[in-house]
Amino acid sequence: MADQKRARGRPKSQFRESSASTLNSLDRALGLLTTLAQAERATLTDLALSAGVPTATTHRILTTLQKRGFVSFDEDRQDWMIGLEAYRTGVSYLARNGIVEAGQVILPQLMRETAETANLAVPDGAEVVFVGQVETKNPVRAFFPPGARTPMHASGTGKAILAAMAEDQAQKLLQGAGLQRFTDNTLSTPAALFEDLALTRARGFSFDREERFEGMSCVGAAIYDENGLPCAGVSVSGPDARFDAGSVAGFGTAVARAAREITRISGGRMPG
Repeated sequence: MADQKRARGRPKSQFRESSASTLNSLDRALGLLTTLAQAERATLTDLALSAGVPTATTHRILTTLQKRGFVSFDEDRQDWMIGLEAYRTGVSYLARNGIVEAGQVILPQLMRETAETANLAVPDGAEVVFVGQVETKNPVRAFFPPGARTPMHASGTGKAILAAMAEDQAQKLLQGAGLQRFTDNTLSTPAALFEDLALTRARGFSFDREERFEGMSCVGAAIYDENGLPCAGVSVSGPDARFDAGSVAGFGTAVARAAREITRISGGRMPG
C-alpha cells in the first residue's frame, strides 16, 4: 500500500471551540485576582468596577477562589483580600528562582554598605516586579511591597535591564507600552530615554532621579542569566537628598558589584 500523504497544516484540535468559554472564565478569574492583589483589599462593588466585571459574576468568581484559599473575606469590614494559597503559589516561584535566593544573601550586604534600601526586581513585559527588599534603618526611606510593579522606563532596575538589552529589543518592548510621564523628570520621549540608556551602559549602572516618584531616587544594575542575557535588576533607593553626585558614584559601584555577585551565585554569566 502506498504511503498516505501527511496532511498539511495544523492537526485538528481534540477540543471543541465551545471550550473557549472556560478559558474566558479563567481569564476573568485571574484578572480579578491580579486586581485584588494590586488593591490589597477591596469591597465587592469596588472590585467589580475596577475589573470591569459584573457584580454577580465577580461574586461567583470570588466565592470559587475563596473555596480554594486564593482569596478571603473579612466579615467585619465586608471586603476581600488575597488568601494564603495565593501566597503559597508565589512562594513556589520564589523557591525555584535562584536569583531570589541569591538576593537574600546579597541584599542585606548592599543595604549595610550603602545605608539605603536594597531592592531586587524581575521584568514582566515592560514593567518590573519587586520580589525582594531589605529596608535601611534610616527613618526616611523607600519602600516597595513585594509584588509592586513599575514601568521599566521610570525605574532604576528597569532602566538597567533595558540598557542591557539589544536596542531593537528594548524599542520593541517599549512600543507596546508607551512612555508614561509620572513626574517632571520622567524620560517620556524616546530620544531622552535612549540617551540615558547609552549612558547607563557606559558607566555600568542606571540612575533614576525622581523619575517615578517626586523626592525619591534610585541607582540600579542588571543581573544576567546563564546565557548572558539580562533577567533581573538590583538597586538601592531613597530620598533624593541623599543621592548627590558623590553618593551616586559610590552607590553605582556597590550596586554593580552586587549585580555581579547575584549573577555569579545564581549560575548566570556576565556578557562579553
